[in-house]
Amino acid sequence: MPDNSTIAVDAMGGDEGLAVMLAGVARARHQFEGMRFLLVGDEARIAAGLESHPNLSQHSEIVHAPGVVEASEKPSQAMRRAKSTSMGIAIDLVKKGRAGAAVSAGNTGALMAMAKLSLRTLPGIDRPALAAPLPTLGANDVIMLDLGANTECDARNLIQFAVMGAAYARVVLDLEAPRVALLNIGSEDQKGTDVIREAAAVLRAQTHLPMTFTGFVEGDRLARGDHDVIVCDGFAGNIALKTAEGTARFVADLLKRAFSSSARSKLGFLISRPATKLLRDHLDPNNHNGAVFLGLGGIVLKSHGGANELGVATAIGNAAKLVRADFTRRIAEDLAHVEQAAA
Repeated sequence: MPDNSTIAVDAMGGDEGLAVMLAGVARARHQFEGMRFLLVGDEARIAAGLESHPNLSQHSEIVHAPGVVEASEKPSQAMRRAKSTSMGIAIDLVKKGRAGAAVSAGNTGALMAMAKLSLRTLPGIDRPALAAPLPTLGANDVIMLDLGANTECDARNLIQFAVMGAAYARVVLDLEAPRVALLNIGSEDQKGTDVIREAAAVLRAQTHLPMTFTGFVEGDRLARGDHDVIVCDGFAGNIALKTAEGTARFVADLLKRAFSSSARSKLGFLISRPATKLLRDHLDPNNHNGAVFLGLGGIVLKSHGGANELGVATAIGNAAKLVRADFTRRIAEDLAHVEQAAA
């Protein structure tokens, strides 16, 4: 059984360096009392960094790793060095039961490949999926999956993604029966491919699961807050994610340009500063950080490489919630219900 009070952190991964990773862990520790951390990486550098976080030192242990997976490194190359890298060792700590989850801000492809090889998929899961929270106009974020792990999916894959996404939303969004929808080119029942319509038919029949299937959703409704989980294949999901991120940056840059275009505009910015701050905070990816690989025999979260202290803490906080909720067991139970209904 994994240690559900401990999280392994790849302290060397990420674009912002060791200092930001340690600051994020220290921040998360204050939010989740009782959690301990295995800080994986260069022992001397981590020990020196912990001098700035004496309280974290009392709740953590350093696990030395001589190597680091580079951002540009191919997954196949990284996997050959897994046993000597901070990323590979952090995942192995989950496999060995020393940690309930692993968190890394390193190379996404390498992390996915290492996690799948080491932890395998859960019984009943054909493929793991990458899921992440996105901001909405509603009361909570929306969980979207798959975001790029599987470019082609059949109906069975989409059904499994829906079950796993709903279980994830129940934990991180604290919802009893998340509203689940399939991303489609229209909201009408006859729209979409045979694969999407087949998956929808099965999900409509799953009335015994703690989720509410709401049908199809179009791309322009992703952020409206009408759904809690949106399911699609990794090809469409990755395009939708990158489009949403690009649109958010476009709006932010457009506002910045508009407010700096004249003296009157600059005055208007000063007047509207509280509103623009609210907008900036709501769209800040650090408040929604942490993509999880669903369907593995252990919990692995990917923090954005450019995340700041808040972003790292957000990702670790999501990991802590999943660990404490015995998340892997929940997914297995829900999938067993689907298999029984199908039989």
